[in-house]
Amino acid sequence: MNEVSSIDRLDAELLAALDADPRLPMSELAARLRVARNTVQARLTRLTDAGVLEGFGARVDLARLGLAVVAFVHLELAQGALQAVIDELRSRAHVLEVNATTGRSDLVVRIAARSHPELQAVLQDVLAVPGVLRTATEIALSTPVPYRVAPLLSALTEGSGRGRAQPPLG
Repeated sequence: MNEVSSIDRLDAELLAALDADPRLPMSELAARLRVARNTVQARLTRLTDAGVLEGFGARVDLARLGLAVVAFVHLELAQGALQAVIDELRSRAHVLEVNATTGRSDLVVRIAARSHPELQAVLQDVLAVPGVLRTATEIALSTPVPYRVAPLLSALTEGSGRGRAQPPLG
């Protein structure tokens, strides 16, 4: 894997366009960014090879699938149990994401469930994982700002050029 130490404005615009619509065809990306199709392809290849662009995944509306309850579960673990607990959590279908953290909790786990009773059952299952000492759960009421990268990429590349590409008009 190559490393990309920085990105320029064109990279940021390309990544933001893909974040907004991962199904955009190469020709549409080139037209929106006002660069050659080969430029877009070369940039995508470089960003993918460097591991910056990890994939072209679909965004799933969990509520429309009947998974209306999303919770963040803070886990406190026994000393030395981190990897074993992570491995167990990886095998649980309701676990969407696991983050190792600092502070009182060792892990923060995002979980989706159909209902509060189902969430309670999932939480009991998580609490039964060897090495989990305590949990504290927060239920998300809504997601007013979903995961996004475009504003950060724009800020990181503010004032940078677009390589040899000309800036978009207007």
